[in-house]
Amino acid sequence: MTPQAVLHDPHDTALIRTLGYAGLIPFVLLAGLLWLIEADLQVWVSMALAGYAALIAAFLGGAHWGIGWLAGLHARQTAGAQRAHHAQRHHFLWGIVPSLLAWPGLLMPPFAGLAWLGFVLVLSYLADRTLYASAGLQTWLTLRFRLSAVASLSCFIGAAAL
Repeated sequence: MTPQAVLHDPHDTALIRTLGYAGLIPFVLLAGLLWLIEADLQVWVSMALAGYAALIAAFLGGAHWGIGWLAGLHARQTAGAQRAHHAQRHHFLWGIVPSLLAWPGLLMPPFAGLAWLGFVLVLSYLADRTLYASAGLQTWLTLRFRLSAVASLSCFIGAAAL
């Protein structure tokens, strides 16, 4: 089964879009809250926003492990083990990068950490433009762009409030 075959059920598509947009709620609320609260509370809200952004970055990387397993399974069924290894390799290697890049964002001062995490989310989208296409998942790039744009902008807007 190919990754694209798994994600073409109309019911699943609607659910994926709904869940994706719902996942933006903490980004938008926390970034907005940073502009509305007193300075002594900002550290707690910025930590919540940074933690959520890092969690999402790790999720975006982890998704590539699932794509890699499916790509490898499909390649084994159609083209043999050598092609399966190549199909998986890029997804598995990239899969660890977003979490490794996000982790320092949690250790930085809030302003710098949120800006860094916004950058990590942008970088993850740019990598996915290539990796999703190679897995036949380019139909999801519009949604990925929208989600990444709002998430990264929320981090940048949150950083600007500090």
